[in-house]
Amino acid sequence: MDDDGGTGESGTGGSGTTESGSGPGAARIALTGTAAALLRSLRERHGPLMFHQSGGCCDGSAPMCYPAGEFRTGASDVLLGRLAVAGVPEPVGFWMSGEQFARWRHTHLTVDVVPGRGSGFSLEAPEGVRFLIRSRLLTEEERALLENGESG
Repeated sequence: MDDDGGTGESGTGGSGTTESGSGPGAARIALTGTAAALLRSLRERHGPLMFHQSGGCCDGSAPMCYPAGEFRTGASDVLLGRLAVAGVPEPVGFWMSGEQFARWRHTHLTVDVVPGRGSGFSLEAPEGVRFLIRSRLLTEEERALLENGESG
């Protein structure tokens, strides 16, 4: 896990974060402005989008971006949130394998973009960049809200 110290700084310019969800409360997942811009571009070319993070080694621990519905989620996958992206008409679902979620449930995750080559299956691969997760521990308040089902 990468840790940006909770600053939300992007690896490609520090554009801050945007929380997911549409209401008050805590969110498990957010986006940097750089990630949101890339998602807008990918949405124009590929239609509605989704993320899945499976865990494991190598690219398996990176978030993978697919056209919505192209990756089949299973009963053990956990929907962490639906990311609202300005300029994208529908939210972008972010799924994680249940096994990985069990290890990361105490963290707030921020989707960012960095230069480099990711997996050939993720939509951003031809762009010369890859999605990456930055993490920080949930605050006690966030944890309590999430445990009580008050996520945003």
